Formats: sequence, C-alpha cells, structure tokens
Amino acid sequence: MLVGAAATVCGLLLSGCSGSTADGASGGKVTLRFTWWGNDDRAQRTNDVVDLFEKRHPGITVSTSFATYDAYVPKLATQAASGDLPDVAQLDYRQISQYADSGTLLDLAPYLKNGTIRTADFDPHLTRTGSYGGHQVALPMSVGTTGFAYDAAVFRKAGVPTPKPGWTWDDLVEAGRRISALHLKGPDGRAYTGLGDVGGTEDVFEEWLRSRGKKLYASQHTLGFTTGDLTRFWTWTDRQRRDGIASQAKDTAQIGSVAQDSPLGRSLAATDFNWDAPFLAYPPMLGDQIHFAPVPTTGGRPGQYFKPSMLIGVGAHSAHPKEAAELIDFILNDPDAGKILGVSRSTPANQRIAQSVGKTLEGPEEEVYDYGRKIAGYGTEPPPAAPPRGDVVLQQSFSRTYQLVIFERKSPAQAAAEFVAEAERELR
Repeated sequence: MLVGAAATVCGLLLSGCSGSTADGASGGKVTLRFTWWGNDDRAQRTNDVVDLFEKRHPGITVSTSFATYDAYVPKLATQAASGDLPDVAQLDYRQISQYADSGTLLDLAPYLKNGTIRTADFDPHLTRTGSYGGHQVALPMSVGTTGFAYDAAVFRKAGVPTPKPGWTWDDLVEAGRRISALHLKGPDGRAYTGLGDVGGTEDVFEEWLRSRGKKLYASQHTLGFTTGDLTRFWTWTDRQRRDGIASQAKDTAQIGSVAQDSPLGRSLAATDFNWDAPFLAYPPMLGDQIHFAPVPTTGGRPGQYFKPSMLIGVGAHSAHPKEAAELIDFILNDPDAGKILGVSRSTPANQRIAQSVGKTLEGPEEEVYDYGRKIAGYGTEPPPAAPPRGDVVLQQSFSRTYQLVIFERKSPAQAAAEFVAEAERELR
C-alpha cells in the first residue's frame, strides 16, 4: 500500500521520484533521469526493472518519474522546449516527428552500430517507426493494435455473433442496431446503446480510411484524404447517433482514451474502440464477459495495423548517452526485465521475449497476447511512418471539431471542411 501511494504521488507531481536510490546514495558515478506515462501497476513493474538494472550496473543510479498520459504529454513538451528532456523518455508514436524535427532526440545509430542497443529480435518494420529523417531516434518498447472492447453477454442476449477477423463496418452497425433494440437501461436509467460514438477518434477514422485503400497522411506535409472522405465518415457516425444505436453527445466524454470514462466503462454502451493494452482495464471493472474484437473491415480488407504501443528515446542533451543507451537495451532485451514488465505496455517488441512472456499469461493478459497473434495471422499491412509533427495538435482538433457535429452546431460536411482547412494549415 505504501509503495503504491508513493508511486501515485510521483505520478501526480511528475517529479524526480525514484524507484530505488537517490542521487549518489549507492556511490553511483552516473545519474540518469527516466520518465514514462502509465498507471500504478506499470510504475511498480518499471521501478522493479530499474532496481534490477542498478544492481547489474552499480555505477549507475536511475531517478524515475511517471504520470497519467494527459499530464505527461504537456510536461514532456515543456521539458523538450527548454532543452531539458530527461536522459531516457517514453514516447508516443505521434511525438516522434515533433521531437526529432526540433532536435530534441538523440540519434541512436552509433549505439545500434556498436551493439550497445540490440534490435536483432525486432520486426524491422516496427523498428523503422522510430526513425525520422533517416535517423533512428527512438525504439519500440512494445507492439500493439486496436480493437473493440465489447460485452459478450449483451451480444449473446441480442443474438449477435461473436466478432471475428473479417467482419465489416456494416456488421458493426447491425450489431449496434440489434443491441439497441433490446431497450436496455444504464445504471441511472439512461438508454443503453449498442455502440459508443467513435466519430471523434482519429485512430478509428485512420483505420476506416485504410480499409478503403486510403491513408491519414500522404507525406509529412500533406493529408492522404479529402474533405469528402471525412464528410462520409462523420455522416456515417452521426447517423448512428441520430438512429439511437450509438451513444448520445453527453455520453461520449473521452471515448477511446480513458476506459472508465467511455460509455462502455459507464455501462451505457456495449462496445468501445481502444488499443489492446488499455483493454486490460475493462474486465476488472466490468467483469469477465468483456472481450476484445478485431477492427471491422471493408469487404474483408483490414485497416488496422500493428504499431509501437510506445517508444523509448534519449534526450539530445543527455550528459550520459552511453549509459542511457545501456538502460534502453536492458529494458528492451533483458529476459528478466521482460518477465517483470509482462504485457503492461502491450506485447514486448522483442519477439523472443514476447514468446517467453506469452507462455506465462492468464486471463485478460493472455487474451491480449492471443488477440495479437490472431490479427497477425489474418494479415495486416506494415505500419505507416510516424505522423507529422502537427498530428498531436490535429488529433485534439479532430475530436473537438466532431463535437460541433454531435451537438448539432455544424453539419458533417461543414465540420469536415473546417478540420481539413485547419489540418492543411498546420501541416504547412
């Protein structure tokens, strides 16, 4: 209890709390700062790995800090802007272009070349997601993919078949229609819908596009879709809400980002789009009937792909880049570290460690691991390059602009035109 409470305080403050020793307390000659986002479980596991690293590297002390994702992103951006990025930092796929383009991240090529960091057991396509402008500025910590968390008990009650790879977007809508027709009620008497409204989630739009042979970005400076494409997508999601098969505007707060805030998490809908690692929050909260379904396809063509759940990089101004590289290699490649971390960041990017960890999993963690293997067997395309540096802003704008649709202040076409114009300005 005390360890968890201390970790929570560290997370709230994002201060230099350490999972082990303070600066110089163990006689260490080098102190590294290492920061990440996550919950208390991830923090405890990561600090345990840091403790093990320090035992095997007695000359290095690691000061750790963590926070929730929403608090982490602006804090890291502030540190980056002031040239004070920690020695080792966990990064989101969407942050790579932003930080690499501003010279905030160290090129890891020398440490890859001399073997300080090893990537032989990594999928090359996945490794490339941490590159920018011909430089390897980060490495994937884990690999994940998307899906729909769903209440299997409600699906059975409505007579909806278990979703399988290859099911379509039309199948998803039909499932929502049949579930909504049950006229179930949420805890406070509000209508229970078959679907959560996914219109404000850029990740869903991207996979909807990819299943139609298009993409979110054509380059670092141009969009890969038209105003017409986005109008069609938002018209499709808006119709679901108007037909009463997707959650209403007041019930879609933070959908797809925070499990407990989604309509599914509040027992107001039977589905919620999310990534596989956050899915682990649903079963303890709602019960073992919550499972994970593949992203729908367009005529069997999948749009989902495997991407790094998160990456790890070294601050460009680190005074100890070699030791920082050693910490990264330990986190990514040490078998004992892999056992401790498990799938707390989704499936390990190191394929050898992933296979070893997979044999020890149970319950929802085993389901996430098996889900990844199932999707890989069905077939996906390689992940796209890291999004442009403006994508962090545009992801927020995407959700904000869709609010104009669900609160009926603008039509899908008007909102789409507004977003595309903003996106083109941002990318330029």
